[in-house]
Amino acid sequence: MISPFEYVIVLVSIILGMGITQIVSGVADMIQRWGKVRMYWPHLIMIAIIFIVHIQEWWVTYEMRVNTYWRLPTFLFVILYPVNLYILTRILFPISWRGKFVDLKDFYYGNYKRIYFFTVTLDVLGIIDNVFIGGYRIQDQVVQIAVLLMLSFIIIRGNSSEIMHKSVATVFMVITVVTLIITWNEFIIVGQ
Repeated sequence: MISPFEYVIVLVSIILGMGITQIVSGVADMIQRWGKVRMYWPHLIMIAIIFIVHIQEWWVTYEMRVNTYWRLPTFLFVILYPVNLYILTRILFPISWRGKFVDLKDFYYGNYKRIYFFTVTLDVLGIIDNVFIGGYRIQDQVVQIAVLLMLSFIIIRGNSSEIMHKSVATVFMVITVVTLIITWNEFIIVGQ
């Protein structure tokens, strides 16, 4: 007989797996069409970060194994993050690559508001989860709140300054790397 956690984690894992598949397939499409794709490094950084967030979400979901019972509303909230992450992943890549030259810089600037909107939604869901499920204080969410405010401002203003977008990509990369370094000993799964 499987535990409640094993039962509910299956759907979370499927959705996260679909997102990872989208990323790996999208990158493979770029490599396969190498001569027909103009790369844009802020877009590539976003793809890499979203890949890491998929893995991180799957990793931290293991902490929920201690829950001995699950209610559907709680599960519906928990599943919102992977669903939103999948949607974000899907909009990071062109729908069709066939027979045409793809400029990822043009693609990025044509879609950055959607990309940032779903990133903001992830941030909001993460803050709510951290406070109400994880037990963190709102004061512990300084980085998440700063990212939320920065991206919301960019969406509202419609700022398509290349310097600003390159800065955002750099800041995201630094936040990701620093977070992984600082929390190195927190991301541990120990066998029993």
